[in-house]
Amino acid sequence: MWKYIARRFSTMLFTLFVISLISFAVIQLPPGDYVTSLIARMASQGAGNISQEFQAEMRSLYGLNEPVYMQYLKWMRNILVNGRFGYSFVYQRDAINLIVERLPMSFALAFSSLLFVWAVALPIGIYSAVHQYSTVDYLFSFIGFIGVAVPNFLLALIFLYVSYRVFGRAMVGLFSQDFADAPWSWARVVDLLKHLWIPVIIIGTGGTAGLIRTMRANLLDELNKPYVETARAKGLSENRLLLKYPVRHAMNPFVSTIGWTLPGVVSGEAIVSMVLNLPTAGPVLLGALQAQDMYVAAGFVLLLSTLTVIGTFISDLMLAWVDPRIRLQ
Repeated sequence: MWKYIARRFSTMLFTLFVISLISFAVIQLPPGDYVTSLIARMASQGAGNISQEFQAEMRSLYGLNEPVYMQYLKWMRNILVNGRFGYSFVYQRDAINLIVERLPMSFALAFSSLLFVWAVALPIGIYSAVHQYSTVDYLFSFIGFIGVAVPNFLLALIFLYVSYRVFGRAMVGLFSQDFADAPWSWARVVDLLKHLWIPVIIIGTGGTAGLIRTMRANLLDELNKPYVETARAKGLSENRLLLKYPVRHAMNPFVSTIGWTLPGVVSGEAIVSMVLNLPTAGPVLLGALQAQDMYVAAGFVLLLSTLTVIGTFISDLMLAWVDPRIRLQ
């Protein structure tokens, strides 16, 4: 077991190194750089013709006049030695501060969305499989197709409209005005929980609908296998038989989603966060990519990739625990 963990850990380190190379290179692929975007914004504001000397001076100031591999080496050395991800050209501050401010909220949203998806999709998927072709099964199937088809940002817009028409105000953000800039306290945590359920339901709807269909299909496949008939012939009650064998084997997709939950939420909640004005990582990452603020974008991508790799490792261990057919060796 320890040899397996050590081997997987070394693989994780190599994977993160490759991801850092690819992410930094991909961010450099769009034509131009931050100075190009800055000059374009200045020209649109009536700055007139900007000299090449000024542009060269700005690139030298930001270190953009060096080859890409030199920028990458300096970036990695800064991370490993100083624990910093570089300087944000747009926000004029260290990128690590932006990441530390936004990533915990994204993690809380991702974890809450995961709990919501599991709590809803698991029992509905089991019920739909056990009561195949019933009226409730057709109803849940219809709702599932609606959840998969409707984009999250459209649900957010519908919710804003309904909340404004019913309550007289648009329910946006994760905090009330009194707690938006307040220090952390138990009252602020309670206020966060009061607002967190709204984006959790909106963002988790698509994942819930997909996992309901997956759980139903997997469980139907397990219910038709010979070991279920054998267990039933030995006198096991239906509820005990269902939970002990087929449900346990059909839960693999739930466990395997742990690794990509956070990146999936960050990529899926960017527009939802803009609509609902959520202080999460999605809008900052999208803005950094648009403005070619490369150190902020690369820092977010690297940290999200790290969490993905760690989450995948944890899900592999949990899969081996949940499903006895999976063996580490």
